[in-house]
Amino acid sequence: MAHPAWWLVNGDLDQQGPGSDASTLRALETLAELPSTPRIADMGCGPGRQTLALARATGGHIAALDLLPPFLKRLRTRAEGAGLADRIALVQSDMARPPFAASSFDLIWSEGAVYNVGFEAGLARWGELLRPGGLAAVTELSWIGEPPTETLAFWQGHYPEMADVEANCKRAERAGYRVLDHFALPHSDWRAYYDPIEARAAKLRPRYADDPRALAAIGHQDHEIEIFEGSRGSYSYVFYLLRKD
Repeated sequence: MAHPAWWLVNGDLDQQGPGSDASTLRALETLAELPSTPRIADMGCGPGRQTLALARATGGHIAALDLLPPFLKRLRTRAEGAGLADRIALVQSDMARPPFAASSFDLIWSEGAVYNVGFEAGLARWGELLRPGGLAAVTELSWIGEPPTETLAFWQGHYPEMADVEANCKRAERAGYRVLDHFALPHSDWRAYYDPIEARAAKLRPRYADDPRALAAIGHQDHEIEIFEGSRGSYSYVFYLLRKD
């Protein structure tokens, strides 16, 4: 379970990382070889913004997997409200050990989550679940330019495995995929994530003024946002669109 202080700031937000329906659909449109009703696994689905977008756009059946019950509960509520619950199966499990049979899916999807198991390791494990010629769309935090010193130091401390696009494409190839395309999420996708956090933090600071752990969690988010805005566009999540060889 996530740390209680982190959960205070982030836990019940509708989006747990940068992204947007527009970027999800852009990635989906690149994968033009899907069946009319694809079998999809959404790894690390969180509260399911992209899960719902995929269900609406594809007419497929989606196994939405996450380790945290509150995220799955929230996704269930949202899916029921959207009339999509019959096509979204909720699965509480570890992404590193998904409880699915080999060759079960036409498409593996994961936004902002593969870092939990490692980009190459996650792709290799999940590739076993794809039918021959199956597709994958995965976002990974990636260098896309030369970072300022403070930006580089921050991410070397928080995510030392972070690599550039070329290196990640090679990782995907080693994991058994052909890279079809890739694109970086725009600044607006980050603000879609950070704006609600900033609004929440503004309300929480006075309420938890005497709680060091809560203030530390808020301060960490403040610092991460400052790093992003000062990064000169040197990093983003990048969508990697892949076909299993």
